[in-house]
Amino acid sequence: MNPDRPWDTPEAEWRADVARVRAGRALRPASWPGGAVCALALSFDCDHETFELGAGRAAIGRLAWGEYGRRVGVPRILDVLARHGARATFFHPAVAALIDPAAVAPIVAAGHEVGVHGWIHENTSKLDPATERDLMARARDALAGITGVQPVGHRAAQWDLSAATVGIVAELGFLYDSSLMADDEPYELVTDGRATGLVEIPVDWVRDDAVYLLFNREPPTRPHTPPEAVFDIFRREFDAAFDAGGVCQLTFHPFVIGYRSRIWILDALLAHARARGPVWLPTHAELAAHLRQAL
Repeated sequence: MNPDRPWDTPEAEWRADVARVRAGRALRPASWPGGAVCALALSFDCDHETFELGAGRAAIGRLAWGEYGRRVGVPRILDVLARHGARATFFHPAVAALIDPAAVAPIVAAGHEVGVHGWIHENTSKLDPATERDLMARARDALAGITGVQPVGHRAAQWDLSAATVGIVAELGFLYDSSLMADDEPYELVTDGRATGLVEIPVDWVRDDAVYLLFNREPPTRPHTPPEAVFDIFRREFDAAFDAGGVCQLTFHPFVIGYRSRIWILDALLAHARARGPVWLPTHAELAAHLRQAL
């Protein structure tokens, strides 16, 4: 694309850019396991200290803020999930896991999934393909060494992808990606007109706790939505998915949702979901494996 005069970009070029990664066929199974009406896929991005480190900074106060996510947020989340019999996926930048590998053990022991979320929460869209591939492979191998399980899920840090990301994810043998936003429901990823076999479990900012609750000085963001309103948004997302018999995917951050005044959102949401009727609460890997049967 011509960044200064995008209207002068040749049609062949903008068409190629648009076609680089597209949503392919929708993945809607004939039924959900256990007679469930819908699937509720919970994810937790464990950025921890890499929220700061990945930006090339190391301010002591901000590193402590990230440490809160591991020290306080994750244990509170695990407690809520256990009380509701829910499984979830915890996406980790490799460095966040390497800082304290022992803190990852309770996640794995509880039956939850650990997925790849970059090496140090770097902005993938700024990487050349060789560097991106190296960091993704290193992150995958580091998490496998810590957890004893080969990660099958990828989520780009900051949800920023390069033109090469999806191809690298497929090349490295991942089962699914969870970084894109072309649908409410999962779909197969297509690159340059070719089906990849990769399942996309789409995310969206409207289903992310940080959009509503994150305080940050640089770049400046201020919480503008009360917890009760955040719960209402997530509840409505779930109810619509339940009514349609589809998937509700949500993203949380331990250093955002883990506070005493906010953790109730997760608790109340799970209670509401159970009250609606039979709901499947899989890890993203379990969801992708079930959906892949439709390919």
